[in-house]
Amino acid sequence: MSAIATTTPERLVDRIPSLTGAQMLAELVPPRQFIGATLDSYRPDRDYPSQGAALAAMRHFVAGAKSAGLFSRKKAPVAKPGVYLDGGFGVGKTHLLAALWHQMAGRKYFGTFIEYTALVGAVGYAPAVQLLKGASLVCIDEFELDDPGDTRLISRLLSELVASGTKIAATSNTPPNALGEGRFAAQDFLREIDSLAAKFETIRIDGLDYRRRDTGAHAVSVDDAAIAVSGIAGTVTLDSFDDVLKHLSGVHPSRYVKLIEGIDAIGLTGVHPFKNQTDALRFVAFVDRLYDAQVRIYAEGTPLDDVFPDDMLAGGYSKKYLRAVSRLIALTSNNN
Repeated sequence: MSAIATTTPERLVDRIPSLTGAQMLAELVPPRQFIGATLDSYRPDRDYPSQGAALAAMRHFVAGAKSAGLFSRKKAPVAKPGVYLDGGFGVGKTHLLAALWHQMAGRKYFGTFIEYTALVGAVGYAPAVQLLKGASLVCIDEFELDDPGDTRLISRLLSELVASGTKIAATSNTPPNALGEGRFAAQDFLREIDSLAAKFETIRIDGLDYRRRDTGAHAVSVDDAAIAVSGIAGTVTLDSFDDVLKHLSGVHPSRYVKLIEGIDAIGLTGVHPFKNQTDALRFVAFVDRLYDAQVRIYAEGTPLDDVFPDDMLAGGYSKKYLRAVSRLIALTSNNN
């Protein structure tokens, strides 16, 4: 980081993002750090054979998708139309998903679960189906089912797409039959989970978080966020932690990608542990978009890997919070 102040920070809270349905559809591509991801560039950890097995399974999925329909005289064995990568943080699930997207021909889409639900919300269910129908592949990263309504929505959407010949690939930190456990107990919800899970061939990936495996790193704080971001070339913002949380409450998470568009780094002052889960979950969604765009974070106050209290880390959303911690470490650890 340069010691000479060269940049006047903007304020993140002054940005009021908007997205049309067409813009949302155009955004359904892999994050920029995975723009060159290939199956060949995935490096399985030899200490965890499931990573090599997952790579082989993805190659098999690609081969099956490409050969489907080519041998009409001989009936092929029935195969599930989707593949589901389940594993911990930093084991390469998103890399494999992006590599699959790059490998497949035709019209294809790559987005997070929340981006697909937001698309439906923006244009309506039937128009969203028509927009996505005919795609060769739909990739869903960070597959999450925290709301029964969203569960039914995505279940219907995927069912229609699969019926039209679309292949589905997804990642999550929870096996499909366990999604929603500890959050909802309604029988309708569980039935929807079972129906959705049946569409996927589940592949488990074990391993250590590559962002932490070598150093056991922690999120890095700075003494003065204003000085830190002013020395960064490019577009930077500086806001208090509480102001950002308040601003996020008025912006739909689907628009967070537009909120941070063009930003190289953000500065946060007065960082402190979360007091309520609503703010914490919004921040998790925000961190996901920062990570996708590789926006550096310069924060003063409580280290960002300590902002989620123990009761949150032990609750039903623990995997979301732990994923955010892993990504916050990555976005702060090299701020030198």
